[in-house]
Amino acid sequence: MKRPDSRTLALGAALALSVAAALQPEAEAEQPTYDVIAFVDITGSMNARDYAAADGKPQSRLDAVKSRLATAVGRLPCGSRFGLGVFTERRVFLLFEPMETCRNFNAISGAIAGLDWRMAWEGDSRVSAGLFRAIDAARPAGADVMFLTDGQEAPPLRTDMTQSYDGEKGDVRGLIVGVGGTDLVPIPKYNDFGREVGFFSMDDVPQASRLGPPPEAAESLPGYNARNAPFGEMPAGEEHLTSVKEPYLRELGEMTGLGYARLGAPDDLAAAIAANARPRPLPVAIDLSPAPAAAALLALVALFGAPLVARLRRSRQTYA
Repeated sequence: MKRPDSRTLALGAALALSVAAALQPEAEAEQPTYDVIAFVDITGSMNARDYAAADGKPQSRLDAVKSRLATAVGRLPCGSRFGLGVFTERRVFLLFEPMETCRNFNAISGAIAGLDWRMAWEGDSRVSAGLFRAIDAARPAGADVMFLTDGQEAPPLRTDMTQSYDGEKGDVRGLIVGVGGTDLVPIPKYNDFGREVGFFSMDDVPQASRLGPPPEAAESLPGYNARNAPFGEMPAGEEHLTSVKEPYLRELGEMTGLGYARLGAPDDLAAAIAANARPRPLPVAIDLSPAPAAAALLALVALFGAPLVARLRRSRQTYA
């Protein structure tokens, strides 16, 4: 019986490998996945434009979050779950609970794209209170928290009162994402119809806290009046300008046990989530079909490529 030649063997191997690839063989392995609820600051300072869009035009902080967050979610391993909420005033509002990222990516990215500063129900920005409530909201879902903010408290916090966190440090993991540049920039101002009409001035924004009782020795402050101005006159300040309050956000992270990262490229944001959230091993199916498909391609290259190379060599020798 005549033995099959190498061409027949190569063709048979390519056919067998192609059939194996078409059957889509799978293997099961564990990979880390993540359950995260992201709460996005939609207060007025997030309209400040200190980012650049892909076309080079100035981009607001909120738009920068929307473009980078959606892409970062797409970088998470399949089987991860993502939920979304917003923060303004001193509260958070959960838009939807965590859902699987790969099957529901269009819905997730569409919800992120729909975030708008007009969704805010109040103009104040109590960042610390919002963060604490975000942690409380994530805890029942068994998810980690992601809080994206520039850290600008409005009105400012009292300097004579210390911050405290009543929860258990580190019982909910996750990270705070600082949004914005380090240089002070103006905050866009909008009228009742949502049209931009300029920027906030010093007179538009409280430059110091007027909450609670007056500080000690308030009577020595300029403009003090026991009845009409118990805090004295409003001092000059820079609260109408904004920059990312990085030291303050790091302090909140240390207080609550959360990590901290600056809003950067989507890959960096996805890496920050993986570094600070709890990995949840999940059995996943790994598609093995690319291996036999590649081997079949190599067999076909060997089958048809070698004779073609030999023919080209003979042609060159003939015309040499």
